[in-house]
Amino acid sequence: MGKKWQQRMRNWMTTKMELPADVMMDLPRITMIGQIHIYIENHRGLLTFTDKELRLLLKNGQLLIKGQSFVIKTILPEEILLEGKIDQVLYIDN
Repeated sequence: MGKKWQQRMRNWMTTKMELPADVMMDLPRITMIGQIHIYIENHRGLLTFTDKELRLLLKNGQLLIKGQSFVIKTILPEEILLEGKIDQVLYIDN
């Protein structure tokens, strides 16, 4: 099957069956609490980490988080919890 057909089928199922888009379309789920916590689910791996920057690989692109005093509180194969002062969250499309 073609990728476009699979994508259309996922979109249809998400809409008609009222399923969460992040699950059906393999998208990241990002939850922020103010500027101090960010929780990302469904990433593909950690690319870069410093106390001022975190970069994650996504299915279609990357997620770049910039700020200060970053500490990884939890890291699992597809989930990460970051604490610190978050200034920017950028999605980088491939």
